[in-house]
Amino acid sequence: MNTRTAPKALTVWSLSLGCPKNRVDSERLLGSLGTPVKSVTQMGRARLVFINTCGFIAPAVRESVRAVLDAAHRLARCKNRPLLAVAGCLVGRYGVRELARELPEVDLWLPTKDLANWPELLARALRLPAPPPKIADGRGRLLSTGPSYAWLKIGEGCRHKCAFCTIPSIRGGLRSESGEVLLAEARALLGQGVRELALVAQDVTAWGGESGGGKALPHLLEQLMGLDGLTWLRLLYLYPSGVTPELLRFIKETGAPLLPYLDIPLQHAHPDVLARMGRPFAGDPRRVLDRVRDILPEAAVRTTFIVGYPGESEAHFDSLCRFVEESRFRHLGVFAYQAEEGTPAAALPDQLPDEIKERRRATLMEIQAGISESLLEAEVGRRLPVLVDAPHSEWPGLHSGRVWFQAPEVDGMTYVSGPGVVPGALVECDIVENTAYDLTALA
Repeated sequence: MNTRTAPKALTVWSLSLGCPKNRVDSERLLGSLGTPVKSVTQMGRARLVFINTCGFIAPAVRESVRAVLDAAHRLARCKNRPLLAVAGCLVGRYGVRELARELPEVDLWLPTKDLANWPELLARALRLPAPPPKIADGRGRLLSTGPSYAWLKIGEGCRHKCAFCTIPSIRGGLRSESGEVLLAEARALLGQGVRELALVAQDVTAWGGESGGGKALPHLLEQLMGLDGLTWLRLLYLYPSGVTPELLRFIKETGAPLLPYLDIPLQHAHPDVLARMGRPFAGDPRRVLDRVRDILPEAAVRTTFIVGYPGESEAHFDSLCRFVEESRFRHLGVFAYQAEEGTPAAALPDQLPDEIKERRRATLMEIQAGISESLLEAEVGRRLPVLVDAPHSEWPGLHSGRVWFQAPEVDGMTYVSGPGVVPGALVECDIVENTAYDLTALA
């Protein structure tokens, strides 16, 4: 008789800060330790406390440090203290030696340059058996997003040299994940019931660019769209220079499940500011937007802008405001410029006071709020499919979900109720109400 018992689960409290790419790194790590993992909500009940940090800009650094200090303070009161492991961009930016000196409470630091070795390093620190070698079958992912969607990180690092950005120095140059591995991972995610895959990288359009040619991404998309169970396929972080007529025609001609949703971070609208930023497309961004709307007029366009960049005059900012008013983006994010140590932009003259940056950010967001409310008001009365994400934390029977032009975690949401509304379901609904950024729907 077989008397073997199942291995005891490793209890983990985890926090992933920053972008969806960090979330993917965390999910891959916790699913590839070679031992069952059980998530817990109380640190004191965990054997491992894992924090994946962001170090992209100064506010993210401060948030990451606060999270580590808070965890250390709480763990100091534990009778059986869990292992505290800290990973991610904070470690990649400042290095283990400096952080270990400043934060001696951390037991294990996991630098981004050792991403492939994280499972082995963590298993060794926890005195677990060595994890199995990484195999390209798509397993090894502990989902934290629920049944409706998952992020699929298709590349690491960046080949661009924007003057304000720390990512290349933290994450290194462009390294595309192999198509074979991505297809296997996508199959495994869909096999868990996931309905939507959202592709992310620092520049999705650059995938496969190491080998040259511009047909790599469409080829990958064609393979992904052939997988069983895929309802929506979404693209985020497309550099303006990579949004070519060929890619736009491919999206238009392909159709479902590939959504006409384009996240194109323009960063500014004035050529003078774009040139100082060192952007790969420093000309008039209207050309990119005109190209999108000529070929793919139904596209939902999301973008981001930086205000208060060194040398940005009132005339430059007024030009940006007019551009936003005329362009009527479906979604828009605005960041006040941060002078990041080690970047060329931090050494530029004409740095602006924080109060000017914040005023400009608030002004641009106020303009966008009116545009967003107007666009969403036009959806009221329509019948649209809603992908249900999760139950509402306070209102029984109400769920959060999204229509096709709302990406997870970064856009507004659709609050939905009615028959058949359960997490992971795609439900035809009547849009009955809107606010500046959200919709309400009835199934």
